[in-house]
Amino acid sequence: MTPSSSGASPAAAIAAAPVVRGRVARRGKHGWITPAVLTGIALLYLAGFLLVPLIAVFVQAFEQGAAAYWRAITEPDARSAIWLTTVVFACVIPLNLAFGIAAAWAIARFEFRGKHLLITIIDLPFAVSPVVSGLLFVLLFGAKGWFGPFVDAHNLQIIFALPGIVLATLFVTVPFVARELIPVMTELGPEQEEAALVLGASGWQMFWRVTLPNIRWGLLYGLVLLTARTIGEFGAVSVVSGHIRGQTNTIPLYVEILYNEYNFAAAFAIASVLTGLALLSLAARSLLRTRV
Repeated sequence: MTPSSSGASPAAAIAAAPVVRGRVARRGKHGWITPAVLTGIALLYLAGFLLVPLIAVFVQAFEQGAAAYWRAITEPDARSAIWLTTVVFACVIPLNLAFGIAAAWAIARFEFRGKHLLITIIDLPFAVSPVVSGLLFVLLFGAKGWFGPFVDAHNLQIIFALPGIVLATLFVTVPFVARELIPVMTELGPEQEEAALVLGASGWQMFWRVTLPNIRWGLLYGLVLLTARTIGEFGAVSVVSGHIRGQTNTIPLYVEILYNEYNFAAAFAIASVLTGLALLSLAARSLLRTRV
């Protein structure tokens, strides 16, 4: 059947032919690039760089048996590191939660001078290396720092002690809650809160019954990120802690010490505790992502 007999003009058939040939050529040239192939490449990449190291951590941790594993995570220095990490977590989480909610509320609900500066300050820890953050606190509260004479005069110990570790961790984890809540609160708008105030609700009633239920999933998502970073922070804490064994070593610092001493079994045992906490945080993040 000729093009003219099928109802299409010869000119139209000729014009369409190169397009069809081009499509066939492109399909033939890149025929191996399919979603299945791309997914397989991504999975292989993840397996090689993420899953295999994770599995290796737990394999090395239990290489000498469960008894050796238990001894490694229950020795005095290990218990001290776990306890210090828990104390830092208990200090940092409520403070950054309160700041994140207050900062997100101020940025999303009000227009004021210095608003963009506040947003920039909140994002500052993302741009500054954690090691530089730790050095900042050493320059402020160290023996020769800006506030060093005041600290010495009042017999305070900030650097190489718990307060310095808490301050450094607070600084590097400031953005997580605020940055999750700002877009959520901006998208929700103030209409429901204003309606609650018009109907006679107090500020606290408005927050607990209107604002908090609306932002709860974003708040929980930010809390998961905050928890993971607080427990796993290394760079800033390493600078301000002084690496005093049994006193100022958090879990990540203690893992480094054990590894440098070639105590690999104990190092991987403690690292498996940290890895388990990270996996729990990742699972919680995945569950909350769809709700956010």
